[in-house]
Amino acid sequence: MIEFPGNFVFGAAAAAYQIEGAVAEDGRGPSIWDTFSHTPGKIGGGDTGDIATDHYHRVSDDVRMMASLGLQAYRFSVAWPRILATGSGQPNQAGIDFYSRLVDELLGHGISPVATLYHWDLPQPLQDSGGWASRDTAFHFAEYAQIIVESLGDRVRTFITLNEPWCSAFLGYATGVHAPGLTDDASALAAAHHLNLAHGLGVQVLRAQAPSSTQVSISLNLHNVRAASDSDLDRGAARAVDAISNRIFLDPILRGAYPGDLIADTAHVVDWPALVHDGDLAVISAPIDFLGVNYYSPSLVASVDGDSSATAALSGADPMGANAPSKWPGSDLAQAVPQPGPYTGMGWRIEPQSLTELLLRVDRDYPGTPLMITENGAAFADEVGASGVVDDQDRIEYVRDHLAAVHAAIEAGVDLRGYFLWSLMDNFEWAWGYGKRFGIVHVNYETQARTPKASALWYRDVIAVNGFVPAEPAQMS
Repeated sequence: MIEFPGNFVFGAAAAAYQIEGAVAEDGRGPSIWDTFSHTPGKIGGGDTGDIATDHYHRVSDDVRMMASLGLQAYRFSVAWPRILATGSGQPNQAGIDFYSRLVDELLGHGISPVATLYHWDLPQPLQDSGGWASRDTAFHFAEYAQIIVESLGDRVRTFITLNEPWCSAFLGYATGVHAPGLTDDASALAAAHHLNLAHGLGVQVLRAQAPSSTQVSISLNLHNVRAASDSDLDRGAARAVDAISNRIFLDPILRGAYPGDLIADTAHVVDWPALVHDGDLAVISAPIDFLGVNYYSPSLVASVDGDSSATAALSGADPMGANAPSKWPGSDLAQAVPQPGPYTGMGWRIEPQSLTELLLRVDRDYPGTPLMITENGAAFADEVGASGVVDDQDRIEYVRDHLAAVHAAIEAGVDLRGYFLWSLMDNFEWAWGYGKRFGIVHVNYETQARTPKASALWYRDVIAVNGFVPAEPAQMS
């Protein structure tokens, strides 16, 4: 039996644009994802988040469902354009009332609310003024944070400023596969800094307005980066990717400085002395109470200038039909390399021990920083059986093995305080639309009926006993 510490928190997570729907109701303004999802060719199946899982109208039922699964905490995000339709100005009381009602429902069922202030849905008018490539957006975020803490800070005891700023910056401004769909590395690097600045400004606001017991954090999708070979070129590529994906956020937030190698790698793209103003790093490095870690799969990279043998050896290994390796977002020194299976339904390699490695690395390099898994989970091709049951054993195995990896890190001395499974229910999965299901609760998108999958019932049992029986070790033949 694997048992977790008595104060370990088990929860689940979701994000506003992915579940709420009601995109034009009660004063909500358009976000960059509304614009992006309505742009032909951007989203699988031509899907949008207009309705999503209709959580906006079903919040009471959804919270009762969470309670039936024994969730101890629920991580949700606040939709900035539901609070401020244009990104600034007078707040929309109807939007505030919705989240206040959600928080009250959670507390009424004994579930701790964990509020993420930004999960990618920037108000479109702010994007029209430059978006995250503009420094002003960070200060608008601070104004928005002030409204949220004044409205919810008396009941919410954990706030997360940003979710996965790497995705916002590099998938939104470098590759263009996420909103706002731009492809400019200089804008992506500027966005990364302004997201860091927004985080720091948000921490200042939360510290000034919330009770002293309030926990403040940020969630980073950290990458466990490996080189495709032992060549100097490939190891250099892995170093560059670690800088552009991990240390570009970790170092300024936890050490008060950007990595020197990152600045050197990107000096031809952006003028760092002009981008980073005096005092910015002091703001960005304001102390946080824990670091949120989002993890799904390891990363394998090679040099764009190196021998392609490592890439060629794996080029046929991905049954999901991965394209040829492409430049790593934000870096012109590295390319992603397909990895051998097993895979999730996203085509992402399943390797639980990689999570243990990542947690040990963060604990070693940034000692004294408590950690929380704020996202981990998997999409699979779930099928509803004849009896209406979704017997998603593959998801149970994924979560079980990753929880075992989390426990191994705790046993090794990592101060890791909780686990939020992604996601509570099937939802709008960004550029993949409704074609990928991450939820432990199945959603029929035609009827909006919710049905807990086998994984939800398994997770309920884990929470009830604070642990689980690990998988049997593979037998040697």
